Amino acid sequence: MFDVLVVGGGPVGACLGALLAGGACGGARALSVAVLEPRPPAPLPAHAALEARVVALSRASEHLLRSAGAWRSVAGPRLSAYERMRVWHESVAPDSEAVLVFDAADVGEPNLGYIVENRLLQGALLEAFTQAGGHLEPASLESLEITAAGVGVVTNRGRLATRLVVGADGASSRVRQAAGIAAEVAGYRQTAIIATVATARPHEATAWQRFMRDGTLAFLPLADGTSSIVWSADDELAARLVAASDDAFTAELDRASDRALGATRLRGARVSFPLQRLNAQHYVVPRVALTGDAAHVVHPLAGQGVNLGLADAAALAQLVLAATAAREDPGAFGVLRAYERWRRSEVALMSTAIDAFDRWLAHGSGPVARAAQHGLAWVNRSQELRRFFIRRALGTSGEPPSAARLRGSGEH
Repeated sequence: MFDVLVVGGGPVGACLGALLAGGACGGARALSVAVLEPRPPAPLPAHAALEARVVALSRASEHLLRSAGAWRSVAGPRLSAYERMRVWHESVAPDSEAVLVFDAADVGEPNLGYIVENRLLQGALLEAFTQAGGHLEPASLESLEITAAGVGVVTNRGRLATRLVVGADGASSRVRQAAGIAAEVAGYRQTAIIATVATARPHEATAWQRFMRDGTLAFLPLADGTSSIVWSADDELAARLVAASDDAFTAELDRASDRALGATRLRGARVSFPLQRLNAQHYVVPRVALTGDAAHVVHPLAGQGVNLGLADAAALAQLVLAATAAREDPGAFGVLRAYERWRRSEVALMSTAIDAFDRWLAHGSGPVARAAQHGLAWVNRSQELRRFFIRRALGTSGEPPSAARLRGSGEH
């Protein structure tokens, strides 16, 4: 019987597995952990072109990856640090004084975070997990049999037993369904379009984001000088953009970006998917916990989805390892309830803020929306407010999980 079985080997599930299998650097007994992942990612060829599917890692997430033993595999020529963010509304020019600028130098940090390919991040964390002694099971979940003593896990390759099951298997979570946990789901009536583009002007190690009446457009700086765009467009516009030729799409992209980085040129295929918000009614039931997108899905405009999920993993690992050190059952419901209370409040705060940005800056009208749009310039004039928002984005304010706190320059 495993102590913990994680369903889903994406970045969140792999991170949780690595923290638990390695004892999370806290001196606690490492647990017997399995990760169920039917499609582990193939390694990235050394000289492969950068992929369009990327995530923005906060400073707290960097510390967490160090704790998990994965940072050395992430840090390298494919990783791109960004030092600034420039955020503006379509009612002002991209070089206007009304543009909100966040600069790492304002808080004495070398950068605000990193842009990393999703496949590279996932592969590094799965490698850290197996090196810590974790068991990677290439199987998919079929059903759960939950009892007071443990959970029987039925997969397409056979049966497994565990004291705790963790769902890290995305928005369509089989674990959530099998455990009978309902979720509130609502569409944003928007579609995200992702692509890699070359730009006439350098990205300047800066993340650029423009709010418009029909969506939000972000340019995320990549290590080779290109940018990954995330265009969250209203469905009607998105349908035209997806169907457009490459030339027509880049013409629309130049219009939407107001040529903040000059003319653009596509460097690969476009990928699109509908946007939705999701909130599980419970993050836990006896012997089952949900993390990441299985528990909550937020709008991508702030780039916080993966960071929230990694924080879930760190919080759950911290509580489970502490319980184990105290000779408690890692699947004890009291442990799981403490995790739910901790993370639900943090996620609710971030989700509310993100939805407010989308509602009032990207789609708002009337006096409240105009006040929010002018508020960008107001925040930009206040050094203290800028520092507050930067620390929130870094994930270093408040009480982050112990694995997400910096304890030294090296990995554990």
